[in-house]
Amino acid sequence: MNLISQLAQKGLLEEEKVKSLLEEVKKTGRKEEEILLEKKMVSEELLFSLKSSILNIPFKTVYTDDIALEVLEIIPEEAASNYKMIPIFKKEQTIGIGMVYPEDLKAKGALDFFARQKKLKYEVFLIPLSDFHEVLKKYKSLKKEVSQALGGIEEDKKERFLEEEKPEFKEEAPISKTVDVILRHAVEGKASDIHIEPGEERLRVRFRLDGILRSSIFLPMKLQPALVSRIKIICGLKIDETRVPQDGRLSVNIDDKKIDFRISTFPTTLGEKVVIRILDSSGGAVSLEDAGVIERNLKVLEQAIKKPYGMILVTGPTGSGKTTTLYSILEKLNIEGVNIVTLEDPVEYFLQGISQSQVKPDIGYTFASGLRSILRQDPDIVMVGEIRDKETASLAVNAALTGHIMLSTLHTNNVFGVIPRLVDMGIEPFLISASLNVAIAQRLARKLCSSCKKKVEKNSEVEKTVLKELEDLPPTIKKKVDFSKMYICQSVGCKKCGGQGYKGRIGVFEILEMTDQLSEIIVRDYSEAKIEQEAVRQGMITMRQDALLKVLKGVTSYEEVLRITKEN
Repeated sequence: MNLISQLAQKGLLEEEKVKSLLEEVKKTGRKEEEILLEKKMVSEELLFSLKSSILNIPFKTVYTDDIALEVLEIIPEEAASNYKMIPIFKKEQTIGIGMVYPEDLKAKGALDFFARQKKLKYEVFLIPLSDFHEVLKKYKSLKKEVSQALGGIEEDKKERFLEEEKPEFKEEAPISKTVDVILRHAVEGKASDIHIEPGEERLRVRFRLDGILRSSIFLPMKLQPALVSRIKIICGLKIDETRVPQDGRLSVNIDDKKIDFRISTFPTTLGEKVVIRILDSSGGAVSLEDAGVIERNLKVLEQAIKKPYGMILVTGPTGSGKTTTLYSILEKLNIEGVNIVTLEDPVEYFLQGISQSQVKPDIGYTFASGLRSILRQDPDIVMVGEIRDKETASLAVNAALTGHIMLSTLHTNNVFGVIPRLVDMGIEPFLISASLNVAIAQRLARKLCSSCKKKVEKNSEVEKTVLKELEDLPPTIKKKVDFSKMYICQSVGCKKCGGQGYKGRIGVFEILEMTDQLSEIIVRDYSEAKIEQEAVRQGMITMRQDALLKVLKGVTSYEEVLRITKEN
């Protein structure tokens, strides 16, 4: 195969350069592809598309995040690097192999050997050289650093034998480096959580990226006790207690930024599992608009913020962005002349000009006790991280009724469950209707990557569902939507988003506004069904409608809406 000549024949390469290029290939022994790309004689996509047609092998673009670690381990890293081939997927007993040089007989022989050894069939795809290097580099980096960190263990054992030292002092350094590497890679990769999970044979480390857990590395199970112990030591937990869950905190400077970590251990039948929440306290709050509060929701929330007193409650599952929304509201309220005090667990972002405090339940400094103290600090605005019990709920309602703006969170499935939840905590319905300004429920949807998303043709079933869901939109919102030009964007995947088709997240909301009519209903019958009926009658945009409006704006995908909102 002579790619240089083929390019010249197709008029894609100047004839006078063919001879010198062929001589360079012969003289250096390098591949034609490498020389052509190095000299920028042709684009990589065009070069490999031509090669695909010549070899009659399908061309495929690959992305690091699409390849599971279990799949990568089918072919040893050294062989993958040497033969420029990498496993890209596994379906039952068939593996997909991405090869840069499928015409290389040595690479073909090595592939046959691995397939026989693993008792697998294989399909070959031609992949670009840059994709191969990107995949190899990314999946090697964490693995390589961890291997280097752990490499000192055997040497330490030899030194310990010679010096007759105690094992715990010598083994700590490699394990300590391993923990540091895992934390740093998670922060640099913008993960929100780290999961360290024991298995029967291996210890799995997963990072949560844009709300989705992805495997990052596997370690030998024999390292599990030392790794968990090291994590416990640095955040002040009991290393000899493995029977019950423990919670701890840790602050570390990574790339000149202070990063806080919340650590939770949990005993399982295979050993202790560790989950680490990453909190970048050097970050700041985003605007309500950037957080995803739009149209009527933004108007209702801004009106509630302007009121001189009352409660604003945010609800949703863990990790749904509730705290971020509260910070966005605080940024709006943070003006000269007001005293804002917060009580958090933990403090996630530092806000200039606001007094922020972190609860410490182990010494009796709880949300309830802290809130009592805050009310003696002459506050205008109070933010309490979460209302968990009757005492905190009573204090929050009392604060809202006595001239304070009170912000907090609850755990309920939807916005209509906020009022029944407060009643369950012992708050009288008439006090809720008098103190609550708005309740907000939210989820986080992955945003389509702006570099690769594409419009798709109308699907009659999808279109029918969308139109039905948006039929009850408030007239002022409905008239802004041009249903005749309705289109939906789809995730594709590119290098900028790691092949996922999504990059970043945005909130989807439903906001319940307290009105005189709703207040009367709450006092008579505070059931979720009655509250929902009145809220919709008043023109509330449901969470599903808000999400679909973002679909029609090309912000997220229809599939993502189905994932994060409940089917009706």
